[in-house]
Amino acid sequence: MNNSIQKVSVHGGHSGQYCHHAKNTLEEVVQAYIAAGYSWAGITEHMPPHTDSMRYPDEAESNITAVQLQQQFQRYFSEIRQLQKKYADRIRLYAAFETETYHGSASYVRELIESTRPDYIVGSVHHVGGIGIDVDRELYEEAKHKAGSTEHLYCQYFDLQHAMLQDLKPSVVGHFDLIRIFDDDYLDTLELPAVWSRVERNLGYIAEQGFILDFNLRGFDKAIEQYPSLPVLKLALQLGIAIVPGDDSHGINSVGRNYQRGIDLLQSLGHNCQWQQPMLFEW
Repeated sequence: MNNSIQKVSVHGGHSGQYCHHAKNTLEEVVQAYIAAGYSWAGITEHMPPHTDSMRYPDEAESNITAVQLQQQFQRYFSEIRQLQKKYADRIRLYAAFETETYHGSASYVRELIESTRPDYIVGSVHHVGGIGIDVDRELYEEAKHKAGSTEHLYCQYFDLQHAMLQDLKPSVVGHFDLIRIFDDDYLDTLELPAVWSRVERNLGYIAEQGFILDFNLRGFDKAIEQYPSLPVLKLALQLGIAIVPGDDSHGINSVGRNYQRGIDLLQSLGHNCQWQQPMLFEW
C-alpha cells in the first residue's frame, strides 16, 4: 500500500465485550488497530435496544434484557474514554456509536447522545418494518413478504434512511445499501426507477449536508462487493461525497480486513484516498 495513504476506519471496533455477534475485548480490538498501523479509528459499538422486543435474536436467546444492554452501553462509553487516554500517543480513537432505525428510535438516539456525549454517530438502518434485514436470509424474506415485494422493501429501506438522515444528521452514513445483502439480483433492483430515485435523493442529501459515506469493507465478506455497491459509489463520487473506509470489524480478525482491496478500487475510480475526518459533536 502507498505509504502516503493513511489507514483509518470511520466505522469499526465492534467487540465481543459489548456486541453479542462480535469477538474479543474492546482493548484487544484497539490494540489490533494500533498493530495494523492505523492513524485513527472510530469505535462504533451498536446502540442498545430501546425495548426487549427490539433485541437481536442472539441477544434474546441469551436472555439479556434491554435494560442490561443499556447498562452495558454506558460501560462501553466509560471504557472507550479510558482507552482514548491510554493510547493517545499511539492512535487517535473516536468514541462513537452506530444507530438503529425503527419506530420511535430517533428520540431514543437523541437521549443516548445526551447521556453518552459521543464524538460522533454512524447513522445506519438494520430494520425494515421492525424486522432485522441483515441477520439471516429467513428474516430478510420475512421483511420482504411484509413489504409486499423486493422493490417495496428497498423503497421502505431508503425512505427510513432518508428520515433518519434528516432527524439525526449523522456525521457518518453506515453501509448505505445494506438492503441488498440477501438480494442476488440487487443490481437489477437498484435500477428500478422507484428505487434509484430514492438512492439519488438520499445521496443528494448526504452531499448537501457534507456527511461521510462509510466505504464498508465488510461487504466483501458478506456479499460480492463492498457497501455501497459500484453504481452507488460512482454516483457518490460524482456528487463529491466524502468516501472513507470503515472495516466494520467485529473482532481482531477483521480489523483492517479487505483494506487493500478497497483502496485499489477507490484508486481505480480516481479517488485520491485523502480521508475526511468525521464532524464531531461540540460538547
